Amino acid sequence: MSAAWDDGTAGHRFRVVPAVYLLLRREGQVLLQLRSGTGFMDGYWAAGAAGHVEEGESVLEAAVREAREELGVTVAPADLEALTVMHRGLPGGPALEQRVDFFFAASRWQGDPVLQERDKAADLRWFPFVHLPEPVVPHELVVLRALHDGAVPRVTVRGFDGPGPAAGA
Repeated sequence: MSAAWDDGTAGHRFRVVPAVYLLLRREGQVLLQLRSGTGFMDGYWAAGAAGHVEEGESVLEAAVREAREELGVTVAPADLEALTVMHRGLPGGPALEQRVDFFFAASRWQGDPVLQERDKAADLRWFPFVHLPEPVVPHELVVLRALHDGAVPRVTVRGFDGPGPAAGA
């Protein structure tokens, strides 16, 4: 992080780590990757493309970049369907676990999805929403099930005491 970006003016404020998740969909299926070698949820199935938002990048730009880096496909920002924003974390937990996740779906892209980061994923496959593999990263499974059911809340909350797994209208 550059010194100009973090000038210390927000040093006393609570901060969250932003991330994006992109679910590619086709004919009742979703593309998932099997995490491996990352040290986080290895052995779990996860969104086909996901990652942290980088400095100076919008969440739309991050989703497009992750699709290119992880799957080798091009997704136009206009083809990104916003699904939900998930605020999750561990109250009082480490800063790295205080998150805001932006979930997107896309049904249109250019190129054939191919696993690009074999050091971070062991497999890439299409799964029907009605027969998802096990295990799936738990907070991502919440969104996948809601997407299948056709009722994705605009805001989802995980890991806090409060209104429950979904809030907002």
